[in-house]
Amino acid sequence: MQDFLDREAIRETMARYTIAGDRLREEDFIACFTADAIMESEHVPEADAFRYQGRDAIRHWISRWSDAPKSAHQATFVRHHLTTSLIELTGSASATGRTYWIAYTDIGADHAGYYLDEFRKEGGAWLIAHRRVRLDWRAPNSLFSAVVANTRG
Repeated sequence: MQDFLDREAIRETMARYTIAGDRLREEDFIACFTADAIMESEHVPEADAFRYQGRDAIRHWISRWSDAPKSAHQATFVRHHLTTSLIELTGSASATGRTYWIAYTDIGADHAGYYLDEFRKEGGAWLIAHRRVRLDWRAPNSLFSAVVANTRG
């Protein structure tokens, strides 16, 4: 039963991350990470690569999404959809996950890939300790490229 509860708590963290990110709610987004978390891209073109460590760096990264040039894309919203997800509990306070995702805007499919995650249970909450974002595909006029470039500030 505990394994089931832990997996559900991890799924809730992933949902909170996704909703907070799409709505640019910085504090809710940051609350999904451990204090020493790493968020980075893998297997992407160099222009799209990023790596941020610690909540302050990740907070700065998400805050810059609000400042993305509006002329880069005509979308009025973005929604990430999580699909297949495999969560493996590796200890009483550790887990890994692989989750496929696709992002849509009001003008269509924008980009897709998967997350490779390490989770850690702290204070009763399952948090993201390390997230690797892998990009499999993006539309030619993708919001992703313009915004990632802007996050470098």
